[in-house]
Amino acid sequence: MSAAEQARTRTEAQARTGTEAQARTGAHPRAHAAAGRRGVVVGPVGLAWRPRVFWYTVAALGAVGVLIVLGVAIGSTWIAPATVLRSLFGLETGPDAFIVSTLRLPRVLTGALVGLTLGVAGALTQTFTRNPLGTPDIIGVTSGASVGAVAAIVLGGGSYSVSAIVLGGGIPVAATIGALLAAAAVYGFGWRGGVQSYRLILVGIGVSATLDAVTSYLLVRAKITAAAAASQWLVGSLSSTSWSSVWPLLMVAAIAVPLALATSAALGIGQLGDEVATGVGLAVQRHRLVVIALAVVLTAAAVAAAGPVGFVAFVVPQVGLRLAGTNRPPLLLAGALGAALVLAADLLARSAFPWQVPVGIITTVIGAPYLIWLLIRHRKEMSR
Repeated sequence: MSAAEQARTRTEAQARTGTEAQARTGAHPRAHAAAGRRGVVVGPVGLAWRPRVFWYTVAALGAVGVLIVLGVAIGSTWIAPATVLRSLFGLETGPDAFIVSTLRLPRVLTGALVGLTLGVAGALTQTFTRNPLGTPDIIGVTSGASVGAVAAIVLGGGSYSVSAIVLGGGIPVAATIGALLAAAAVYGFGWRGGVQSYRLILVGIGVSATLDAVTSYLLVRAKITAAAAASQWLVGSLSSTSWSSVWPLLMVAAIAVPLALATSAALGIGQLGDEVATGVGLAVQRHRLVVIALAVVLTAAAVAAAGPVGFVAFVVPQVGLRLAGTNRPPLLLAGALGAALVLAADLLARSAFPWQVPVGIITTVIGAPYLIWLLIRHRKEMSR
């Protein structure tokens, strides 16, 4: 073989290798087609076609639909699922329709949206940090939103009213500001010519602990009525939700979730490491800043609506990762699983006890053992 033929052979082999690497990372759907895997193009967004992820996502969304109907049907007064469906489509009138549309549906929809936004936010942060502990709960975003919301409650004194603060924009605005400031602090303190995932998590733990101390100080200095209201909110509860809680959360989800899905290809490239991602043209630090901003907005909206519902952003991306068998948590599957988890936890909290248990307690009871198991498993893998 001549030197020219050898050079041509090496070039063709390198081209094939690059195409296969792009297909594995989900860089572009046309690369998937070149490697024998179909892709889907929607405008500027390219996604790989993964049947396993698709069908698990469909199943999770179906479970969400069933849980929404059950969540509306079950309560102090049982309403038949057929009546619930007729009420949802405007075909039912009378007391049952009032109970469905005014009393129960806002709570159920808020729970579904809280789970969706937290699931997507957790999948975003776990993916770009390449660490299952890189969640909004751990890196300080949730604590920042909590400080902002508690400050809004406590500074209102004994005249605290959930509906008044929500309608006036107090809790959502304060929670968003708190989350943004916390994220900015973590990002700023973690910057050393760039942001590394391990440094971001360590700084986030420290910032989170500091903000938790600020929250405790606010509760100690507050009046009894305001402190009691803030303490109840800090557990994570859907009991005080109304349509005024649904609409802001729905608007945030409608805008931020599609934007998060648009980052899917870049998230896949980022899994190869900073050097490789930079080499193929990804602006790594700008991409991380966008991902952090999306995660902050999603988390702040969820916390503003229902309080810090713990461990949802941590658990569901890891469950989705294991179900899908991918190298990173699928965003939409994580969101659907988050909605299902919060709805199931709220249904359990309302029906399995003689008193209403805040949904955050149920999700914590589920998530804390999972965290312990994950840490034990990681230690065993490291010791091998």
